This record gives sequence, C-alpha cells and structure tokens, in this order.
Amino acid sequence: MIEWVSFSTSARPVPKPVATPLVWAAASGGALLLVALLNALVGQNQPSVALVVLSLLAALLGLRARFTAAPGTAVLCWLFLNGFAIPPSGTLTWAGHRDGFWLTCLFTAVLLGTTLARILYARAAYRRVTAGTDAAATEPGGAPRRC
Repeated sequence: MIEWVSFSTSARPVPKPVATPLVWAAASGGALLLVALLNALVGQNQPSVALVVLSLLAALLGLRARFTAAPGTAVLCWLFLNGFAIPPSGTLTWAGHRDGFWLTCLFTAVLLGTTLARILYARAAYRRVTAGTDAAATEPGGAPRRC
C-alpha cells in the first residue's frame, strides 16, 4: 500500500545520531581500508601521515555519532594505526608517550567532530524556531513592533 505524504516547509527535526555499533563498524572498516591504502601508496614508515588520515576519519565519524561512541572509535582507529601502519605489521606494541599521544589525538578528533555536529544542529534548530517568532515580532519595515 502506498501512503502519500505531502512535503512541507515546516521545522525539520534534528537528525538522530547513528547507533554506536554502526559507528564502530564504520571505524573498523574505514581504518582498515585507509591504512591499507596508505601502506600501498606512501609506505609503512610514515605513521604521522596515517595518524592525520585516521584522525580525519575519526572526526568525520564523530559528526554522526553519539558521545558514547568516541572512546571505542578512537581505540579502533588506534588498533589499525598501531597494528598495520608501523613496522612490524600485524604486531601490537605499546610505546608509552607515542601511543598515548596517538590515542589522545584520535579521541580529540572524535570529540571535536561530535561537538561540532551538536553545535551545528542546535544552531539550525534555534534558527528554525526563532525564524517564526522574528517574523511575527517585526513590522514590514523591519522595525520591532512596540506594544
């Protein structure tokens, strides 16, 4: 059965964040593909390039994620960075300052992406709500109406 729905220009709801397991699946798949692509194009001895690219991926994933997905997203990106972007490939290591810095960068990127998305959504929702009240509160000349 087909249900006809008319399009309207009324207020649109704020988009809901994507489910956390879906964000983590995208982080795993995206990090794997990006690290494999970087290893093929740049080589395995460029972890700083891989860190920048994975931080951008983490920030992009953060745009559609909840805040609760941030730690898992950062850890998944770090696992692929540590396991496959630095030699020896396939071996997880822990070098205190380096890996702590990498995790901090990835976690910060996810949080910045999520925070930016929430601010933009809140700003758009505020503009939609105040657009209707501003039009009613001003006279046609643009001056505020005095009661």
